[in-house]
Amino acid sequence: MTAALEINEIHKSFGTQKVLDGFSLRVETGEILGLLGPNGCGKSTVLNIICKLLLPDAGQISLMGQPLNQMNDKDRSLIGFCTQRSALYPDLYPAENLHFFGRIHGLSDKECQHRVGELMRTFSLNTFANTRVGQLSGGSQQRLHLAVALIHQPSLLVLDEPTAAVDVEARMDLWRLIEDLRDRGTTILLTSHHLAEAERLCNKVALMRNGKVVANGSVADLLLRMPGQAVAKVQSEDHQTITQRAMLRGWTVRQHAGHIKLFLPENLSLRDIIEALDGAKLTSLSVQPVNLDDAYLELTGEDEMMIT
Repeated sequence: MTAALEINEIHKSFGTQKVLDGFSLRVETGEILGLLGPNGCGKSTVLNIICKLLLPDAGQISLMGQPLNQMNDKDRSLIGFCTQRSALYPDLYPAENLHFFGRIHGLSDKECQHRVGELMRTFSLNTFANTRVGQLSGGSQQRLHLAVALIHQPSLLVLDEPTAAVDVEARMDLWRLIEDLRDRGTTILLTSHHLAEAERLCNKVALMRNGKVVANGSVADLLLRMPGQAVAKVQSEDHQTITQRAMLRGWTVRQHAGHIKLFLPENLSLRDIIEALDGAKLTSLSVQPVNLDDAYLELTGEDEMMIT
């Protein structure tokens, strides 16, 4: 089956700064793929290249099987892009914004009227029909921004940190909308710094570092690459003793944000861990199954290996 989006060995530099270094990615039709990585790793550059706002220095991109560099302005309507910063017109009403962007994408007045009515209902915007966009809350503006990206029914929806600037309640509301889009078969490429967001919404995730993808697959696939099934987080001034005793047990030891992390072969109890560390002085100890946060830190190299 032809992928919705296929990127092969993209390179991009700005002057002497190499931003993308052989970046490759494949997004299947009907899935949500989350692109995760630290600030400065090149995520936004990838999105700008996909949307033809930047040109790559080398590499190939195809959208629905068609080379991106051969697509004309009409073909670009295959993509809907919801950026971090709203492109809405604050003095217009929600329906006016939707109609305006619909016409930009080439919809007729009749098509616009149909789509505007549909999206106003789907995104619960009718309540604010007589409110200018500039007076809406941040969460409501972001819902409208997402609706605008969908006005022309794109084949690929690109979401660049869609919940970064909203409160928790609005984030949950947007998650439900994105889940509904996913369940309807919308193909979505999403970037996010909320790992819980990616874990909840995405069929697959791709972890990015230094301009390339370093790991990708479903969350379950990535967790299988972990050096244990559970992780114990330890605070102690006696790093050397804890590290030596953990390694004698065959546990993988990492350090992050002042914690020692012990990857365990199974979800052991706190008592079992304390006994295994044989009386080492601990300030605090917690244990939980490995999750996407742990996979992100381990597979992108953010965790540091303990050296004794």
